[in-house]
Amino acid sequence: MGVAISSWKLARAVSRLGQLGVVSGTGIETILARRLQLGDPGGAVRRALAHFPLPAVVERVLADYFIEGGKPENSPFRLVPLASVKPGPRFVEPVVLGAFVEVFLAREGHGGLVGINLLEKVQLSTLPALFGALLAGVDCVLMGAGIPRAIPGALDRLALGEPAELAIVVEGALPGEEFLSTFDPQAFCGGVAPTLQRPKFFAIISSATLAITLARKSNGRVDGFIVEGDSAGGHNAPPRGPLQLSHKGEPVYGPRDVPELEKIRALERPFWLAGSYGQPEKLEEALHLGAAGIQVGTAFAFCEESGLHPEIKQHAIKLSRAGQAEIFTDPLASPTGFPFKVAALEGTLSDPAIVAARERICDIGGLRRPYRKADGTVGYRCPGEPVEEYLHKGGRLEEAEGRKCVCNGLFATAGFAQVRPGYGPEPALVTAGNHLGRIAQFLPPERDSYTAADVIRFLLGQTSPSSSPPMSLVPG
Repeated sequence: MGVAISSWKLARAVSRLGQLGVVSGTGIETILARRLQLGDPGGAVRRALAHFPLPAVVERVLADYFIEGGKPENSPFRLVPLASVKPGPRFVEPVVLGAFVEVFLAREGHGGLVGINLLEKVQLSTLPALFGALLAGVDCVLMGAGIPRAIPGALDRLALGEPAELAIVVEGALPGEEFLSTFDPQAFCGGVAPTLQRPKFFAIISSATLAITLARKSNGRVDGFIVEGDSAGGHNAPPRGPLQLSHKGEPVYGPRDVPELEKIRALERPFWLAGSYGQPEKLEEALHLGAAGIQVGTAFAFCEESGLHPEIKQHAIKLSRAGQAEIFTDPLASPTGFPFKVAALEGTLSDPAIVAARERICDIGGLRRPYRKADGTVGYRCPGEPVEEYLHKGGRLEEAEGRKCVCNGLFATAGFAQVRPGYGPEPALVTAGNHLGRIAQFLPPERDSYTAADVIRFLLGQTSPSSSPPMSLVPG
């Protein structure tokens, strides 16, 4: 869905209805900081922070970011420090608190299940985000966009209050050179860390080969799989084999990209099917194929409880009603190099003219890539940053051409656009799955919006959504 679209409000709504609601953990430190700078309308963030077990950490973060009544509309947001292999507390503390707040609020007031979704490619914030989610009692962790073999073991250690580490991919590293991201719960907690519930871990995959690798070679238990097809929103796994583009310029997927479900079933772990499964008949098909249920993203992304900017929701719903909603799987947009689905919406980064008018900048840095400098230290570069800077850091021109700032675009989509002097708010970058054109089907009669309950009722064919076992996952 992107950043903060599957927010605590949406995850709570889904969980209260007997399904598995999942909050987005991507960029969670920036989401926390910007909510506080907007004055925390309604006080939900501060209500959650009052339950955090380390008041001194809360006080420092509030001192840095909270603005009573909110910042002036035309003033820029204060930035959270950029992530690094060895981050300081001014980065780590907002990450831990952000994940804690999101999970705490999603779980508040009911006994349903809540998960958190992280990207394996965004490695530098992973461990503190996991710890914050565990402190809030998260039930499961979902992770894709890579091969998250080290996450199960990290969850084991963090739950026991023990230090955890992740090997960081550093471009240009010499043979035998190792770069580690570490997090020590005891040090963070000032000497004594609590023993916490170890959540289940569900890996987001696109092939049986990856499922088998994770099941056999991870450093801990993989409890299940989300099997995601190429029609799902956000980042898609690249097609297998040499890249071929359609006449529209989209990656061409073929038979080799269809997951071999019989091999995944043989692993005897629950799995859910994702990517254009937001239809009752597709749920039935998934269950017939042996799945535990389905993952639903796009349908929920445009419901009332999601974090998507209200004007964008209404625009997309109108296009869906008119049969004019379009999705383009852009092979270049994302700095990750993965194909990225972009919704064609007026006034957003789907418009080449708006992309050309925007001055390239990398000030959130969620998708920066660590690289080895000549002196052996680690530097950071992003194909979406100013081209001259990227080339100066050793990047190649062909890697930078056509890239969009996914970070700033997704924050703008969720209503947290940075304001640029002389330019104005950052434009949005809206992602959705191939079923964007069908979201109007969830509208009740004579209404222009729909709720998470409307989606669940539609998928289950029920007048009441609360009587069915869990079947849907809401990914961030």
